[in-house]
Amino acid sequence: MGEKARHEAISGLHVHALADDLSGAAETAAALLPAFGTGELRLAGAGSADSSPKTRDAHIAQESALVVLDLDSRHAPAEAAADAVRRALRAPGARSARTFLKVDSLLRGNVAATVAAAGPVVLAPALPSGGRTVRDGVPRLDGVPLHRGDSWRAETTAPPATVAALLDPLACRIVPLATVRSRGLDAALRAGLDAGEIPVCDAETDADLDAVAAAALRAGPEVRLAGSGGLAAALGRALPRRPAPEPPAPEAPGADHAHALLVVVGTAERTAREQVRHLADTGARHFPLEVAELLTADPDLAPITAALRRAPVVLTADAADGVDPARSRTLVRRLADTARRVVRGADRPVDLVLTGGETARRVLDALDVRALTPLTQIHHGAVHSRTPGGTSVVTRPGSFGEADSLVRIAAHLRPPTEG
Repeated sequence: MGEKARHEAISGLHVHALADDLSGAAETAAALLPAFGTGELRLAGAGSADSSPKTRDAHIAQESALVVLDLDSRHAPAEAAADAVRRALRAPGARSARTFLKVDSLLRGNVAATVAAAGPVVLAPALPSGGRTVRDGVPRLDGVPLHRGDSWRAETTAPPATVAALLDPLACRIVPLATVRSRGLDAALRAGLDAGEIPVCDAETDADLDAVAAAALRAGPEVRLAGSGGLAAALGRALPRRPAPEPPAPEAPGADHAHALLVVVGTAERTAREQVRHLADTGARHFPLEVAELLTADPDLAPITAALRRAPVVLTADAADGVDPARSRTLVRRLADTARRVVRGADRPVDLVLTGGETARRVLDALDVRALTPLTQIHHGAVHSRTPGGTSVVTRPGSFGEADSLVRIAAHLRPPTEG
């Protein structure tokens, strides 16, 4: 296919993206948004309250050129995660779209089951902007092999030494960095796919991911791309930009001033404590909820709702000795239910900042939010979306962001000049 014909073929392309958690789905939507101008982010999947296949399929029907679906499958049993992927790929809108599979850049969750269920796949899990790279098939974080670090400390299993080990017994073909950066990349991908193998591509820079995305597009419409938000951004850069839709009518002046702001931090990452401290230094009220109490009783909401009338409020789950990974999902659900009670008890609409994909999903499930409209990315991974009811939701992976991340997010939602 010539370059002109290829451009015409992808200029009308629809993209159907599947993610295993909500913060990853939002990250993917933000990465692809520049190529489409608008899109939809839908909540369905294994952990959803909408558990019947009929209901889930209704959520998957595709009307937009860009649809991103949170399958909520990271912590599901492997077969349930695979089934969610297969069902999403059978949906009418998905059959005519290019499929992107968002996987965790630290390779947590049901990566092997997701890839196995998707058919012909090119996998490139690196996220260079976050220090997550792959060389010789070995995933690394800030140059340190993943299996030698502690980024999986909240998981119940050990991190893999190689991507191939994670995918075992699936057949893989490592595509080394030298090939990714050469004219032989297309042939390497085709050789792997023709042999029934999964090409696993090294990458250390965004340029490497750009090369992988472009080569995968050339490999044919049946070939699916799987990777982190870095590969999603590369796919977005490879697609022609479409004219942006007409901007929505502006809200009434000061409309956002009437909203309260609730930040729910549901991550075990050490950087989160510093981020919360920086936000508290700007006037936010921090309510650390003791894990032992949160697991056994409902916190007293009176001081929280009173503070929410005057300032942004931050909820965290605190444990002096850390959180037992076996109880982490129960803890997240209890934290989400507390957030629901705070929102329902507030005297005005509440905008939300939710860190950690599991936390974000459980809070929105508790509030019966089934879809979001992605608007913009505040910083990498911190995505501002709008609910059907008109409130704002910012989602962000727990491990993302510098010390000022929450301050930047709050400033985006509440300009510093607001009194």
